[in-house]
Amino acid sequence: MNVRQWTADLAMGIRFAFAGGREGWVRALLTAVGVGLGVALLLLTTALPNALSERSQRGDARQDFTYSGKVLPKADNTLVVADTDTTFRDKDVRGRLLEPEGAKAPLPPGVGKFPAQDEMVVSPALDKLLKSDSGKLLRERLPYRVTGTIAQSGLIGPAELAYYAGGKDLLQRQSGGSVERIDYFGPSPNSQPDKLDPVLLLLVLIVFVVLLLPVGVFIAAAVRFGGERRDRRLAALRLVGADGRMTRRVAGGEALAGALLGLVFGTGFFLLGRRLATGLDVRDVSVFPSDLNPSPALALLVAVAVPAAAVLVTLFALRGVVIEPLGVVRRAKPPRRRLWWRLLLPLVGLAMLYPMMGKGDGQGNFNQWLVIGGTVLLLVGVTALLPWVVEATVVRLNSGSVSWQLAVRRLQLSSGTAARMVNGIAVAVAGAIALQMLFAGVEGDYTKPTGNDVSRAQMEVSVNNGVQLSEAKAQFARTKGVRGASVISLTSLGDRAKDPNTEVEVSVGSCAELREVARLTSCADGDMFKILGGQYDGDTRKLAKAGSTLYFDPGYDGSTSVSHPVSWKVPAGLKTAAPRKDPTGWARDGLLITSGALPSNATKGLIQKVYVSLDPSVADASDQVRNTAARLDPLSDASTLTASQESNQFRSIRTGLFVGATCVLLLIGASLLVSQLEQLRERKKLLSALVAFGTRRRTLSLSVLWQTAIPIGLGLALSTAVGLALGSVLLKMSATPVRIDWASVLAMTGIGAGVVLAVTLLSLPPLLRMMRPDGLRTE
Repeated sequence: MNVRQWTADLAMGIRFAFAGGREGWVRALLTAVGVGLGVALLLLTTALPNALSERSQRGDARQDFTYSGKVLPKADNTLVVADTDTTFRDKDVRGRLLEPEGAKAPLPPGVGKFPAQDEMVVSPALDKLLKSDSGKLLRERLPYRVTGTIAQSGLIGPAELAYYAGGKDLLQRQSGGSVERIDYFGPSPNSQPDKLDPVLLLLVLIVFVVLLLPVGVFIAAAVRFGGERRDRRLAALRLVGADGRMTRRVAGGEALAGALLGLVFGTGFFLLGRRLATGLDVRDVSVFPSDLNPSPALALLVAVAVPAAAVLVTLFALRGVVIEPLGVVRRAKPPRRRLWWRLLLPLVGLAMLYPMMGKGDGQGNFNQWLVIGGTVLLLVGVTALLPWVVEATVVRLNSGSVSWQLAVRRLQLSSGTAARMVNGIAVAVAGAIALQMLFAGVEGDYTKPTGNDVSRAQMEVSVNNGVQLSEAKAQFARTKGVRGASVISLTSLGDRAKDPNTEVEVSVGSCAELREVARLTSCADGDMFKILGGQYDGDTRKLAKAGSTLYFDPGYDGSTSVSHPVSWKVPAGLKTAAPRKDPTGWARDGLLITSGALPSNATKGLIQKVYVSLDPSVADASDQVRNTAARLDPLSDASTLTASQESNQFRSIRTGLFVGATCVLLLIGASLLVSQLEQLRERKKLLSALVAFGTRRRTLSLSVLWQTAIPIGLGLALSTAVGLALGSVLLKMSATPVRIDWASVLAMTGIGAGVVLAVTLLSLPPLLRMMRPDGLRTE
């Protein structure tokens, strides 16, 4: 291979692209837009690892609960932090109360100075929300004066809702483990990074393959825009003495010009998208523009691979084109496409995935390269099989309306062009179906039942023991959207005041409230019960002996929680009760004490719970409950009871798939529209000639619709079959029974068809403009 000759021929093709008049420029721009959209998405993908890493680092840097189990003494460099996280209309709000204990107390990242009591510093997103009309309910919950904003170093994303407020006497007001004394912000020394199990790692790999492969298919299709007109121009080169190989290299140079211009466009699209990233919040995930920095090595790979692929695809596409001095012949009757090698691709892909069948979660990690290679070959098989399927189908289509015959004849003449147009959507749908099957199959392994009885209560509120439970119950009962409220107090009894050997639970409340957590035969204020038949029945029998001295709320060495030990002698005549699960699914053991029988000096160690039943017809009922809880106790913890709970890692992967799929769908729509416009541009004179001879515009419009509908219908059918096959294999690999979620399959197919329909409708206005007799005019 003569490198100098190749360079000269490619350079000539680049000059033709930019100096070949209007036709050359239009083709170069169309190619650049198509390639640029793909490059922008590739750059975004290469930037995601850095964005996620930056988010994680900022999240680690602001951690304030060490969970070390050690008591940190008060000092000049200590800070008391209270967790006051809340939720507002399904949006998480990160909240902290700060109480510095000395001049050297550590400042949270992104905060210039500690807010005073009744003041707070907020994230820009929270500041905007509080100032808006929709933030009225949240303003009632956060009765602090805003004195500043949190800088980027203290936030994981621009859309995060977060605040730091000044607090006082936090350790004395704590209930549970929501308050801690710290001397630094950062991760706990004992913390370990979460590792993905093999099935989740498999999900991540498949997500990346499924999202990136359609991008590559679209880029390969974009560099072939305007191929027919370009090939006719190349015939002029043969007329002045160029041989066939030289003309192909010149054609590669034209494609290279469009690809290089596409890199510029793609960089511009990426930079524009990065600036707009601040305003995007997809499932509570947002990123700062400065986080979206592509890895230099990966960006360089994109910059080299895209132009090289443009040249190679062009040379490959021209293998069946005869360029002669008097014109271009695309083999008037080309041979039937061969099927054997097209079937070989998915079969080899299946062979690569077969060794990992049944490994699931207990037989080590999957081989990443085999997973990627096998999945790629299966999905690429769609792009190889679709041209054969389209050709084999349209050759058998004949009779029909005029619009149908026009469409079928066009497809019979250029079935490859039609297949290329829908290849990307077919690959995307096949991959989406496989992913949906895998997600649906393994979802049960990462979604566990909580045991909550949501028919009895929908929220649980923990309040400080300084709050009168009777008052709390009354306030919750008066809250808008609340049907009923039930309260219960909890503490413990041990055989020693400190470090007891045996300890049991104690539940305190009225008879009606105790019946919510145990089965009682008879009850009156002043009664006491021991629960028998529970999990720790032996401990209850051991401690609940008449005359024994026990201690309410015993303490433990090294515990950060404040204890209030109170001695108590077990009276004679304790009644018995049977266990019953409370609304959270917890079946208690130990003792039950009615409010009138509890020693007055034992109230300080109580943990107080309120179970709230909501009226589903009232909007924002849960937020009204949280507002009431905040008024009663700023350190209260109001949580929603759910029947099941999903793994955070699984939810993060699902969110990543949603974000990526949104970007790919936008790329698919934009690229299909550009491809459709390019196809119409090439047929402008033909459409004008048909109109000049009296063909109705309605007929031509329907023919264009059929030209899109036939290949996309075949593509979606093929992609459904391949997607089901790949999904079944992935489920077998994860040791999960194969079940087809037909609703998801139909949804994915419908989305693909919807994208094509939208593109077709958007292309109708330029189609109508092209269907004019004056389109025959030429210079």
